Amino acid sequence: MNTAPSSAVTDAPIRVEKGQASEEELAALTAVLLARAAHRPSAVPGPRASAARWRRLERQQGFHGATSWQR
Repeated sequence: MNTAPSSAVTDAPIRVEKGQASEEELAALTAVLLARAAHRPSAVPGPRASAARWRRLERQQGFHGATSWQR
């Protein structure tokens, strides 16, 4: 028995792993992939100042008790 894949299967840029894709489904998938590959951002975002994501201990008002609502 010949187990080598045919050249049509190995030369395809897109391979269906499971199931049977119709020609319309492959065309839609190809269109989406090409659109994603051709997408360019409208403006290159520059560096922006980010807000600190932690609490600054020097701005805290000391110890809060175990039953305090200010946790």
